[in-house]
Amino acid sequence: MFDNPFNPSELLAVAPEIGLTIWAFFILSLDFLKLPSMNRRALGLLSALGMLAVMVLSAVLAPPAQKSTLLLGGMVRNDLFAYVFDAIFIVAGALTCLASIDFRPVKAGGEFYALIILATMGMCLMAASNDIILLYLATETSSMALYLLAGFMRDTPRSAEAGIKYFIFGAVASTIMLYGLSLVYGLSGHTGYQDIATAIVKLQPGASSMMAVFALLLVVVGFAFKTTTVPFHFWAPDVYEGAPTPVTGFISTASKAAGFAILIRFLLYVFSPMPQFQTPASLVWVAMMQPIAILTMFLGNLLAITQTNVKRMLAYSSVAQAGYIMIGVTALGYAATRGELTDALPTAIAAVIFYIATYMFTNIGAFAIVGLVSQRVGGDDLKDFNGLSRRSPYLALGMVAVLLSLTGAPPLVGFVGKLFLFRSAINETLVGLTVIGVINVLISVFYYLGVVRAMYVDRSPNEARPFPAPVMTRWVVIITSAAVLLITIISTPFWDLALAAAKSFLN
Repeated sequence: MFDNPFNPSELLAVAPEIGLTIWAFFILSLDFLKLPSMNRRALGLLSALGMLAVMVLSAVLAPPAQKSTLLLGGMVRNDLFAYVFDAIFIVAGALTCLASIDFRPVKAGGEFYALIILATMGMCLMAASNDIILLYLATETSSMALYLLAGFMRDTPRSAEAGIKYFIFGAVASTIMLYGLSLVYGLSGHTGYQDIATAIVKLQPGASSMMAVFALLLVVVGFAFKTTTVPFHFWAPDVYEGAPTPVTGFISTASKAAGFAILIRFLLYVFSPMPQFQTPASLVWVAMMQPIAILTMFLGNLLAITQTNVKRMLAYSSVAQAGYIMIGVTALGYAATRGELTDALPTAIAAVIFYIATYMFTNIGAFAIVGLVSQRVGGDDLKDFNGLSRRSPYLALGMVAVLLSLTGAPPLVGFVGKLFLFRSAINETLVGLTVIGVINVLISVFYYLGVVRAMYVDRSPNEARPFPAPVMTRWVVIITSAAVLLITIISTPFWDLALAAAKSFLN
């Protein structure tokens, strides 16, 4: 099938990854040369602008094919689905670079920004991978960079602890996933997704079929770790709290998005529940998604209520947000079992993409503000936000915008995203799951509005002191808050793009 000679033009399919790799080494070279004009602030700004330039140039010079195509020996899939996720990763990485410029504890240099760019490159490869070898290599490339970023504040014990915990838990999850992938290869004799799917369908009922189910469960462990879904969420609170705050925002959004990108592509391509490809393994993962979504939502929201540290609260909130996304994953699994290619299935996939994209802006904005407060006030507990509206009205207003969006309060974009997710579940008659999702949204109101109450109602003895916001952090807050409002007002084009990406995924 892939005996054709190598065509250099196929490298355009990985143009974002090539561009990001070149840019990472360029930033490292500038830092090594110690040019007078290349201070840490200039390196951060240049890193962000370069990432955005790579995204734009890739879209212009190497747009995705109208129909999903396999390139580079079948290892890479060139489609709009991968390009949309690439844009999510790159925008998240660029915003993280900007937010890190004025985050003093991290002492960011060229190596810090290069790690962000390389982590983003690995995530882009994850979204485009169509081969289990590339899937694993891309996942590890991204993970290694994130481990280093989490422990980057060498003088802070909590950051070192976060990096070590993240590495240990990640290594265990990665090993389990690798064992599952090796079983998949052993059962099928192939590494390409489509070839594996064809071989698994032909397995005889019995021991081989049950081994495929076992392999699936092992691979799902790795996906659950990346997406912070129960029961593999336990690393998140400590890592999120100890890591540099801008990095925490990056891990909670881009890394989670990459996890869902590979989860959707791997499960629907390798263990497809479509009627003509159904196997015991494919039906098992469809059945698993609903209880995982319910447990993830409840555990994340209920534990978030008990937190007095805002970073830990947002960590458990991130777990709950993964539960909401799992509602869409559950819906797309049920739609696939009925072969609904033309309506319900692309709608469910689009709902997941849309929600992940909007969640990226809201969470990075929230962590940017938390990082600024922790520097100016000296902590990130709830009491440290007391009276923020009187010290910095616009900063508090930006925090309100992102928190209300995370809550799902109408008419902000978080409400629109949850509406799409819940609609996809209702389309599959998952009314009970939708009701549970709504209940969890109501639970989340308690702890999100607790931060709002601290900023606008509770008093602080330091209210008369000025609260200056650095230029770059201010821009991150402005961009994320504006994105929340803009996508709220004109959500239709973004939804159409997500739907087109879903349809290209299914072509």
